[in-house]
Amino acid sequence: MSEILIDTPKWSAEELEERVLALNAKVAVFDCDGTLWGGDSGYGFMVWSMEQGLVSRETSDWIDTRHRAYQAGTVSELDICGEMTQMYAGLREQEIRAAAARYVKEFVVARVFPEMAQLIEKLRARGVELWAVSSTNKWVIAAGVERFGITEERILAAEVKVESGILTSKIIDVPTDEGKAASLKRVGLHAPDAVFGNSIHDLAMLEIAKNPFPINPSPALLEAVARNGWGWFRPAAAEGVHAAVAGE
Repeated sequence: MSEILIDTPKWSAEELEERVLALNAKVAVFDCDGTLWGGDSGYGFMVWSMEQGLVSRETSDWIDTRHRAYQAGTVSELDICGEMTQMYAGLREQEIRAAAARYVKEFVVARVFPEMAQLIEKLRARGVELWAVSSTNKWVIAAGVERFGITEERILAAEVKVESGILTSKIIDVPTDEGKAASLKRVGLHAPDAVFGNSIHDLAMLEIAKNPFPINPSPALLEAVARNGWGWFRPAAAEGVHAAVAGE
């Protein structure tokens, strides 16, 4: 759906900030990939970690085949996000954390949306409780949101059990689609004051928010925005990318 057909308001950065700060929110929840920064850090880290030799050739071939099947529509979002976390089973947790920190420093930091970083800084200064919810693995998300002051205990992301410092393939959580709302409810956040998300996989948690804020919305989320009569915001750094994708 073209943006010119959307008659719900497209906010400027100033309007977004004014609306959010006017809420005097106690709790704010953020998706990460596409919302706080551009690109898909989960996929990026998967490819980079294979190139770095963090996983075996056998594991690399397996996850590559599974991801191709996901792109073809025969593997679900839930399954692939879980498998992209399980693929590191057998590695030391310390090793994967160090790798994630390196990846974020080299490839994610430069893609952070300045408007969102500024907004979070103002919310943080007001003492707002900040949460991150993502289907990307928790090691990458923790490294990515550390600069925003979001502590690990307030991160809900794809996660596997760790035993004696070693990663296992036992899934703890994979927050995506309805699972994002379910994960928030499990920690007592049944109706967060403000929720920020960019894709259709964020719709369920946007719908439970007292105040939903679609950020850099995908075409599918834009359709939901239109149905619900929500406003939305696209960071300046994402405008050119969206225009190229849309053929504008």
